[in-house]
Amino acid sequence: MTRWALSVLMSMLLLGAAMMMAARLLGRSGSRGALVMSIVARWLGAYVLWSFVGGLALRYRVLTVYDGALFALLALGGGYWEYATAVTRGRERGLVVFVGIQFAWLVLLLYRNGMLRN
Repeated sequence: MTRWALSVLMSMLLLGAAMMMAARLLGRSGSRGALVMSIVARWLGAYVLWSFVGGLALRYRVLTVYDGALFALLALGGGYWEYATAVTRGRERGLVVFVGIQFAWLVLLLYRNGMLRN
């Protein structure tokens, strides 16, 4: 699974770089295609990082429960929300959505593992 995610991430990064180069050659460096590729690469990277950290935390019994499929669903919705926000309000606001969802996932993860309860 990790090899698959890394290969998708690398191909997305290469495709994104190619799209940005083509957009710059055509004179449109801020194209929506480049925005989509950067958002997809960012969320795939977050998925790989959270899966790695979640797996380590499970192995060393820091966490009792980690559900990577739930984060994948969250990443799909979050990626769409980030794209819509970046198109309507600017890229910086889109990044705020990305960071906010990462913090929300951390809080949910801690709550599900009983670290935020009395």
